[in-house]
Amino acid sequence: MRADHSSSRVTRRSLLRALGGGAGAAAVGAFAAGCGVPAAYVEPGDRAGQDLSSSEKRLTWANWPLYIDVDDDDTAKRPTLEAFEKRTGLQVTYTEEINDNDEFFGKLSPSLMNHQRTGRDLVVISDWMCSRFVRLGWVQEMDRARQPNVAEYLDPLLRSPAFDPGRKYTVPWQSGITGIAYNKRRLGREIRQVSDLWADDLKGRVTLLSGLDESFALLMQGNGVDITKWTTGDFHRVCDQVEKLVEAEHIRRFTGNDYIKDLSSGDVLACQAYSGDVIQLQADDPDIEFVVPEEGAELWAESLMIPNLADHKANAERLVDYYYEPEVAAELAAWVNYVCPVPAARDVLAAAKDRETAELAEDPLIFPDDAMRSRLAVARDIRPSERTEFAKRWNAIAGL
Repeated sequence: MRADHSSSRVTRRSLLRALGGGAGAAAVGAFAAGCGVPAAYVEPGDRAGQDLSSSEKRLTWANWPLYIDVDDDDTAKRPTLEAFEKRTGLQVTYTEEINDNDEFFGKLSPSLMNHQRTGRDLVVISDWMCSRFVRLGWVQEMDRARQPNVAEYLDPLLRSPAFDPGRKYTVPWQSGITGIAYNKRRLGREIRQVSDLWADDLKGRVTLLSGLDESFALLMQGNGVDITKWTTGDFHRVCDQVEKLVEAEHIRRFTGNDYIKDLSSGDVLACQAYSGDVIQLQADDPDIEFVVPEEGAELWAESLMIPNLADHKANAERLVDYYYEPEVAAELAAWVNYVCPVPAARDVLAAAKDRETAELAEDPLIFPDDAMRSRLAVARDIRPSERTEFAKRWNAIAGL
């Protein structure tokens, strides 16, 4: 648990520190330039393979590092996953092989575009990359009849992104918020709006995220844009503003996950940040605040998908639904500290006998309260026809 400071107990926070960063930024920190992949759309009738689930009691699942609960005494053990295997008799081969969205896209694309198996039954990638898989027809529609928990408990805010209306092809694994983090004691004032970042007392002490897909939505919201239906004009307006701030040396630099070190050291006083990382930072420095600006912030997810020709589709669907049981979702949320896509898990944590566990139910960065939820939105993703133009301009500004 994040609140446990004992040196004898392995926690997610200590593991993140040992690796030099947070899984949150790893999971969403890759910027998306055009991948140069030729059109390779797969028709719906060509996506399903022979499902061997009834005869082969197994499945293979690819995920990001440090993105599942582990045992406090033995990090090789994953309690919720082992409980699933014991309950169902299914054997899960779990690999932590995803470190970058584009890199993983490149790993799977040769197989998928050539109608070949990937060797994986379930994968987790960021929603902006999920949209590419969905558009290319590289993932299978899930059978919601096998997933009553998903149907009942999935957060309404995440149910119908523009790239996958009704979540037919994707199911959120964990969610998070891109907002603003700052050191309230060092800054000496509050930050409430995106425009507060541009005040004179923050010149040279502000960082923005370098990734196009991670950065643009919050900046648009600062301009009052509805990010569910933003336009090309909205994008270029943001770029014009950021260019001027770079020229004026107001923005210190553009970062990946390394904003964590800048904020902790005091080299920067405010930055664009991910909610999951800030929870970890606050455990060490209570002066660090996370803000969902008054204009709003972006709610994002990394989602589970079943690739085309997966050998064990029904088994994978069963595993996805298992993690939507509120009790299981609560156990996972207590360890990973991201926004839980199962709001009903909050009551489970609140009823925990352990005080520190019960307190997690009141953390708005795991279970946003109604006031915060009203300011969260899922951004329209960048369309393929827009990506080359947008990436070229943004990357030039960010120095990528």
